[in-house]
Amino acid sequence: MIDQIKLDENLVAQAKAHGASIASDVLAFVQGHTTVAVERTICRLLGIDGVNQVYAPYANVLVEHLKEWGLLSIGAAYFIAAAHLETKMSPQEIAEAVDQGQLQLGSFALPPGVTASDVLAPYINQSLKKIAEQRAKREEKIAAEPKKDRPLIYCIVATGNIYEDITQSVAAARQGADIIAVIRTTGQSLLDYVPYGATTEGFGGTYATQENFRLMRQALDQVGEELGRYIRLTNYCSGLCMPEIAAMGALERLDMMLNDALYGILFRDINMQRTLIDQHFSRQINAVAGIIINTGEDNYLTTADAVEEAHTVIASQILNEQLALAAGLPSEQMGLGHAFEIDPNVQGGFVLELAHALLSRSLFPQAPLKYMPPTKFMTGNIFKGQSQNTMFNIASYLTGQNIHLLGMLTEAIHTPFMSDRALSIENALMVFTSMAGLAEELEIKSGGKIEKRAQLVLEKALELLEEIDQNKLFHALEKGVFADISRSSQGGKGLDGVAKKDERYENPFSQIWS
Repeated sequence: MIDQIKLDENLVAQAKAHGASIASDVLAFVQGHTTVAVERTICRLLGIDGVNQVYAPYANVLVEHLKEWGLLSIGAAYFIAAAHLETKMSPQEIAEAVDQGQLQLGSFALPPGVTASDVLAPYINQSLKKIAEQRAKREEKIAAEPKKDRPLIYCIVATGNIYEDITQSVAAARQGADIIAVIRTTGQSLLDYVPYGATTEGFGGTYATQENFRLMRQALDQVGEELGRYIRLTNYCSGLCMPEIAAMGALERLDMMLNDALYGILFRDINMQRTLIDQHFSRQINAVAGIIINTGEDNYLTTADAVEEAHTVIASQILNEQLALAAGLPSEQMGLGHAFEIDPNVQGGFVLELAHALLSRSLFPQAPLKYMPPTKFMTGNIFKGQSQNTMFNIASYLTGQNIHLLGMLTEAIHTPFMSDRALSIENALMVFTSMAGLAEELEIKSGGKIEKRAQLVLEKALELLEEIDQNKLFHALEKGVFADISRSSQGGKGLDGVAKKDERYENPFSQIWS
């Protein structure tokens, strides 16, 4: 890649200090609260699985039982442990008994001095072992493959049918894709439960279920063995079931997960209190599982101008970095997002794109940045669109991006065919091959347009972070500082699933990972 931009290190330090202060304030709130999604995740990690006769997940059944009886603030682990201690039933058996009306969990209590973590240790350790085994298997496979000196090509599938997704994913891997992202069906982020089993009826994408994760992982492992390289798998742990899906991904060895509370707040109107609590636990899970998170800053530029609002992307990246660090997620697992979204008719737009990409690269040198292709100004003119994607491919290579979301030839016309994807992969690989060695021959002019633009964007990002730090994140989101979208801290979806923790509350997994 081209050498990093020379930035004012004092400004960088100030910006990150404000990010850390904002994250600390959020963490103080998060640590005092739980949600129905967090409690369902604990249930799943304790081995509760499956659905009842009306397809309600047993994890939901148990947590709704606690909520109905006003016990959510004490937490699922406490009552599962207390019931297990008295009845000797497993967590799965307890959930099924609750579903049948045979147990009222509020009638159980732990003896003084006994913790849920101690009582449930065998079930806790079983999940921890499975997650550790899946992480070790991934690391072994990646270590065995040849090193790449180019961005990883990230390719989406979105048929709605997991079996069709598998066919398309295997084809994409053979065509040269490194990462397969299974797009989640439209609206799933707003479901307050996780569907069960293999699914074939998604719209605009495929349901994120544990069985779908397992099937796709199996298929990609098989084609990876054939190709002699590891094919990475991506899905979404965002929305109202953020930590639950993170746990499912950890158990089934997903490699990357879209994981950004700010995206859900802004673009899905999910309550900010709810999703920031959920995000923290989901990132703890991703951290221990070795999963790279993808954040959604690129989406800001679909509603706001990519030149005027470039600083909001940087500010959000810094904030996401600090929130991730607070959850124990290392920089090497932070796929912070940004995008190539400047109007192609802007004079000198490519220079600005290079400045923005290099600024992100320079601010987060250890992070596997996720770079998004042109979408806002894509056109039915496939020749112009292919040219835009070629420029995006060049920018990605020269600026050392890591996760390169493939620009699709016919994105502005229809859901791309497999042949369209093949042409787009071919374009990206051609650019990466042709550009090999060029970046090392180039350097950024000191005091030139790129350096000045990056410095200006950083200064504006610092101003925004100072404002957020002063007024607190909830207030800033209410003012609409990101993507020109404002949300209420008391509005949005899911607020009724938030509870303040009781003094008896335990989250055994969070305690281990904190």
